[in-house]
Amino acid sequence: MVLKLKLRKVGNSVGVVIPKEALNKMDSAEGDTLILSETPDGGFRVTPEKESFADQMAVAEDVANRYRNTLNELAK
Repeated sequence: MVLKLKLRKVGNSVGVVIPKEALNKMDSAEGDTLILSETPDGGFRVTPEKESFADQMAVAEDVANRYRNTLNELAK
């Protein structure tokens, strides 16, 4: 599924309206929190906030920080 989203002014901020079909696919609704995370190719990914996801991201960030030099060498 590929959707075009339009940015709209909301007070002093900018917001995006997510179509109902996308919210249904993410099992999300008004008031839920979504996570915007950067992808390796420079893009972004939007995922619903789930406790396990937040925990996994915290572990991944910790590993990336502790083994930064090793990961850089492996990436060569």
